Amino acid sequence: MKTNAVSQSQDYLLSEQIGHLLRRAYQRHSAYFQQYIPDSQLTSAQFVVLCAVRDRDGVSLADIVKATVIDQATIRGVVERLRQRELIAIENHRTDRRKVVIHVTPAGRRLVRDMAPFAQQISASTYGALNAAERVAIDFLLRKMLLAAA
Repeated sequence: MKTNAVSQSQDYLLSEQIGHLLRRAYQRHSAYFQQYIPDSQLTSAQFVVLCAVRDRDGVSLADIVKATVIDQATIRGVVERLRQRELIAIENHRTDRRKVVIHVTPAGRRLVRDMAPFAQQISASTYGALNAAERVAIDFLLRKMLLAAA
């Protein structure tokens, strides 16, 4: 039994594993973000949150966590930094004062609009040499993987 386990572990090559490949692709994507985004104060997490708030204006922290898949502890810091830059505004819910509602400000909308061409370049660079059909295929397969896990 031990020899079988040893044999299987020797067949396991990290460089061929889906998690490793996804991590490397994400690392490349993150490097492109740092390379192309001209706003040196804007992180990829901040940009994602800003887009999520813009797309769903008047959202809660829980809504942002769900939309971005960024954990609650991280979201709080990201939201606070965006608030400090006056890219989002936070107010109390109209009927439940314990809840907060987050809105994108005009400055936040402008920043997303101005960064959109750079974000598109980041996506194009992340795809690399993939042709149009391969890009559609990888998007389809990643979405399928994510839906299967839900």
